[in-house]
Amino acid sequence: MNTNHMTQMELNFAPKAASISSSSMLVELGIGVWTGRKQDKRAGEDVTTANNADKGVARVTKSLLGACDELDALVKFSANVRNWHYNSTLPWSDTGPRLLPTPKYFTYHQHMTALQAEFFRMVEAFLAQYDLEVAAAQAKLGALFDVREYPNMDELRSKFTFRFNYIPLPDAGDWRLDIANDAFASLKEQYETHYTNQLTGAMKDIWQRLFDILTTLSRQLADKTEEGKSPRIFASVFDRMLEVLDLMETCNLTGDMNMQLLQRKLSAAFRGVNAEAVKDDAYLRRNTKKAVDEAIKALPSLGW
Repeated sequence: MNTNHMTQMELNFAPKAASISSSSMLVELGIGVWTGRKQDKRAGEDVTTANNADKGVARVTKSLLGACDELDALVKFSANVRNWHYNSTLPWSDTGPRLLPTPKYFTYHQHMTALQAEFFRMVEAFLAQYDLEVAAAQAKLGALFDVREYPNMDELRSKFTFRFNYIPLPDAGDWRLDIANDAFASLKEQYETHYTNQLTGAMKDIWQRLFDILTTLSRQLADKTEEGKSPRIFASVFDRMLEVLDLMETCNLTGDMNMQLLQRKLSAAFRGVNAEAVKDDAYLRRNTKKAVDEAIKALPSLGW
């Protein structure tokens, strides 16, 4: 992050562990997809031998089904689901669970349930084509084909998973261990520090997302690039801006007044504004860029 303007004011966090635990939860997402890719050691050895290279310097990874539209669609769909999950939640733990504020639960659960149903529909569509794809792969791969590398239908089905679980967010004093009082006090203090750090990181993540989208918008709304060309304006950037504004409203778990104020200002500036509108209206484009640049200057320091 560019820190030139980010040192003008300090980020003020005063997280309350108990209040956050009652207004948020953790959510885990697990998606498993058989990619149909396999490393071929024998082919790799053939490549190194043919090129007089040292053993192990070349690896050959083959696509067991070649081009398979159904499998390719599943892999892409899974990546999009993970991106949506990431954009709809906040970081919390290095091990996977992410923070989901209670106000976002219904929308998140409804949308994720629909994505889960679509995922398994696509899995069934792929499985219906699998035997035909394996038969066609023999011709595609030639000598690289090895029937032992193809799982049977039951094995293959088990490789596709899609689950999401909600976990209560514990209070700082929520210890279910029979330990001595001095150890309890030490653990409680450590957890409170961890809790505060994780919450601070979650709020910083919102500011970082806001900074990233605002700087992108500022570039796209400029009259000319450094090369003298008119920048392209993408509708997806405006969509992401609205997503970040929603996060600022629903995920402001610390009640940060700076975030509340900036969210209101930007929501007003982007009301009814989209990519097509700023392309067709130079005045609107300049005003929107002005609001964006002012918001960038008003961003607090994240200490980076």
